[in-house]
Amino acid sequence: HVQLVESGGGSVQAGGTLRLSCVASGDTYFYYCMTWFRQAPGKEREAVAGISTEGGQGHLADSVNGRFTIAGDNSKRTVYLQMNSLKPEDTAIYYCAARPNAYCTPAFWNMPRNYNYWGQGTQVTVSS
Repeated sequence: HVQLVESGGGSVQAGGTLRLSCVASGDTYFYYCMTWFRQAPGKEREAVAGISTEGGQGHLADSVNGRFTIAGDNSKRTVYLQMNSLKPEDTAIYYCAARPNAYCTPAFWNMPRNYNYWGQGTQVTVSS
């Protein structure tokens, strides 16, 4: 079993920055596809950014491309989401998800059903 713990959420004004971290613990795997999802009240959960911890280019949703970046550290089993130029519409609970021994391919990364481990979520609130 894998446990995921997110940190770094908070409240900022529009234009501000936040950095989220997600650390995996428990059973150890060689690599993971780790992805950030978010869910705003009354909306479906959507994929924000995903990356294979072994390396490779990350994936970003169109809504955050150019503002957010994702990075992974396989040795620490950690993934980071750097969020710049935050907008009020970025307000949501951000969840970290992981699928061990999987690569975040373009066809794989943004589907919630592909992940079998989820964190508890961290709130991000952006005020105008």
